Amino acid sequence: MDQEGEELAAVLAEIRQRVRARHPNGTVSGGIQIPDLTPLLHARDAAEGKVASIGSVNPRPPGLLNSTVQRLKRLVARALDWHIREQVEFNRAMVACVQSTIQALNDNNRAMAALAGQIGQLREESNQSFHDLRNEAQQLVDVRTHWSQWRVDWEQKLAANEIHFLKSIAEMQSAFQHRVTLMDANYREQVKAHHSNFETAMVRQSEEIHKRFWADLDRIRTEYESVIHAELRLARQKASLARTTDPAAGREAGNVPPPEFENIDWLKFAEKFRGSEEAVRQRQKMYADRFRAHAPVLDIGCGRGEMLEVFRGAGIAAWGIDLNNDSVALCRSKGVDAEKADMFTYLNSLADSSLGGVVCCQVVEHLPPARLPEMLRLLHDKLRAGALVAIETPNPECLAIFATHFYIDPTHRHPIPPALMSFYLEEAGFGRIEVERLYPAVEAMPSLAELPEAFRKDFFGSLDYAVFATRLG
Repeated sequence: MDQEGEELAAVLAEIRQRVRARHPNGTVSGGIQIPDLTPLLHARDAAEGKVASIGSVNPRPPGLLNSTVQRLKRLVARALDWHIREQVEFNRAMVACVQSTIQALNDNNRAMAALAGQIGQLREESNQSFHDLRNEAQQLVDVRTHWSQWRVDWEQKLAANEIHFLKSIAEMQSAFQHRVTLMDANYREQVKAHHSNFETAMVRQSEEIHKRFWADLDRIRTEYESVIHAELRLARQKASLARTTDPAAGREAGNVPPPEFENIDWLKFAEKFRGSEEAVRQRQKMYADRFRAHAPVLDIGCGRGEMLEVFRGAGIAAWGIDLNNDSVALCRSKGVDAEKADMFTYLNSLADSSLGGVVCCQVVEHLPPARLPEMLRLLHDKLRAGALVAIETPNPECLAIFATHFYIDPTHRHPIPPALMSFYLEEAGFGRIEVERLYPAVEAMPSLAELPEAFRKDFFGSLDYAVFATRLG
């Protein structure tokens, strides 16, 4: 045991000498002081020696007495072993604790040395970075100084060039003015007079050209309108001569104008008093939503074909009839289906329950009073169950139509009140009757807005109305 302790002490002494050789002042790099563990090692060695001597017998000279004493001591040691066992273990534990402490302190010293090395490296890197930043700052200062000096030089050169340029321009202008003043005064006067005469001639020539142009345009327009009017009149006269139906029977039916109105241009009449085709189409778009599920639809009195165009745009199958040759020809030129026919004759020729819907706009006011119920009964027969009929006509509830609208058309016979129209439809077998008043009179005659509102609604409401009815099963 003593030999092992001596070897351990020798190893520790060698390590201690190496550490002290590396750090003679007991410090690591950076000036960090590390603790000296020598006193603690000495205390540990002494404690280990005492622990090792526990239970041993002191040596004596050989002999009988020594043997007897040694044996007696061993007997006493064995007898007291139960009493001092705990103390021995405690002493050994303390020595082990001291040994662990020394090991921890050694580890701490090594860690401090490594930390000091890292701190030194970081200090060197920081010093290098600071040196680099200082160099860059110095370079930036040098660049700014150079830029300031260059800018001053550039501004000076620019100012000098600008002064030189302005001087050159001033000299050139002076030379030009001098040359201009040397021109002959008579020559300048001649040029000025010639220029003035040229402008005057150009203006006069332009005015004459404009006058001739507008005069020719008016003359061509007049000739063109005269030719169109003559051709239309000739076409109407040929159509009147080619009619095979009895005009008297037609007039009795109420669908053909009297003879004194046969040569009137009814298309021009419609354009002037009913409105443009685009305006009529905009007003009649409401019917497309109503008849979307009631095809095919017959338009009685299709006129210029605005309603047929609305149905075509909505994808609703429809065709029309009219007695006016010009109207039928215009419809066909638009690509919509139309034919010339008397409404009563045409309806009688149809099979019963063959129509999905019928629309009749601005027609029934032309019929004799006795023929309207007949027309509605015919419609009831030709419409299938659930089919829709719509009849649009001037609204006699609005007194304004008698002053401005109704009697403009000389073929109007009499207005039909909404209540009477609803009664006729009920008598013919229609149900779900709905009256919708159209086109407020105040929009066409703003002066009506000055009347009291209640009075205006009762006597000057809507110019037209449309009645919708469904054929009952």
